[in-house]
Amino acid sequence: MQLHLPHNIISPMETKSKRRRFREWFSADELHEESKKWTSELKFAQDEQKFLNNMVKDYTLDIIDSDMFKSVQPLVDALNRAEKEWNDLFKKVQLHENQLQIMVDEVNQEKMEEAYLDTHSDLGQEVEDYFEKYRDSKTRMFDVISNVIKRKKQKRLLT
Repeated sequence: MQLHLPHNIISPMETKSKRRRFREWFSADELHEESKKWTSELKFAQDEQKFLNNMVKDYTLDIIDSDMFKSVQPLVDALNRAEKEWNDLFKKVQLHENQLQIMVDEVNQEKMEEAYLDTHSDLGQEVEDYFEKYRDSKTRMFDVISNVIKRKKQKRLLT
């Protein structure tokens, strides 16, 4: 079976060669800073996740009363998946950060350094993909909870 890519899609081989050309610009300090940024963003996402979980718990009865349960359940499932992905991704970022020593130990280990840089690039893409899905689920959940709160206020005003 032969894979045909559209002209605007870069093949994995082209991506690796481009990645190798671009990564020469990164110093060990820059790699470390980027890894720290990922860690910080992931920790913040974990706090948001706890907040969202508490909101869903706090408004469960209102969600059920408003007949929005069917629309909320897939969002809860998506956020639960994001929480599981978070755990895996956070562990990968921590491990990656711990392996930075390869880049600064003043020992010429070209293959290991190449592998580290490949992993850094792949991990950066994985973090970006995670946040894209997570932000979408989070935004939709906030919209639903906002609607539930508005309905609850309207209901209170009418009684």
